[in-house]
Amino acid sequence: MGLDTSCVNPSATVSKPMLCSRRMIRRHLSRFLVVYACLVRFAVPAFAQAPPPPPAEPKVWTVAASAGLALTQGNSDTSTVNAAYDLTYDPPNPHVFKSDALYLRGRTEGDLTADRIGFNVRDEYHLNPRLFVFGQNQYLHDQFKDIDYLIAPTGGVGYKLIDTVPTKLTVDGAAGVVWEKNPGFDVKTSGALAAGEKLVQLLTATTTLTQSVAALWKTNDFDDVLLTFGVGLAASMSTRTQLKVELLDTYKNKPPTANIQKNDVALLMAIVYKR
Repeated sequence: MGLDTSCVNPSATVSKPMLCSRRMIRRHLSRFLVVYACLVRFAVPAFAQAPPPPPAEPKVWTVAASAGLALTQGNSDTSTVNAAYDLTYDPPNPHVFKSDALYLRGRTEGDLTADRIGFNVRDEYHLNPRLFVFGQNQYLHDQFKDIDYLIAPTGGVGYKLIDTVPTKLTVDGAAGVVWEKNPGFDVKTSGALAAGEKLVQLLTATTTLTQSVAALWKTNDFDDVLLTFGVGLAASMSTRTQLKVELLDTYKNKPPTANIQKNDVALLMAIVYKR
């Protein structure tokens, strides 16, 4: 009968079972290292070549709607309501569509003291990231400026002077036609020139300052100009809501009658919902 001497080391001082155990451990450890090396060899490139996650889809619609109400009682009873919207449609092409509107109505001691609605639509075509051409149409009804309606379709060119995340500053100029109807007068038609400037400035991560100027001249009488100036401050209340305070100044240099004041100033407070 033959003897298994594979685990016998005559010169060793340790026992045969201990030597066999050590050799078996080394053999299993070597096999484990080979398998592990193969897994690393094939798994690491697979992870390295995995495609990145798809980018988030660009935001096409931006909509903001606001509403405000002010009431006073006591020596004088007043109520003022305002509502507005501002929307932008920016598809993945050179066109950008914009529209905004403002409604303002107020009473003091039961008498109407403010009745105004303004509406604008605009389509921009971007020639490059900063330069664009546009067509727009403005509408205004203001009872206390004796404007039954004012309609001014114009077209022109605009330029983004600053276009960064914290600061956006745009200027534009346009030409077109204006129709104005005043109570007791026929409709007046004239050529029109328009100019505008708009600033949006992030003061903090939750606070935004806005400022704008718009001018409309009649070419048959450049003294007959309509100027609108606005400055506002909006502070975030949540991810979708803001509290906004805005000063709106409307100036018409040649009102239809002498008893109409040229300048009207309104202070608006509103809650804004954005998405």
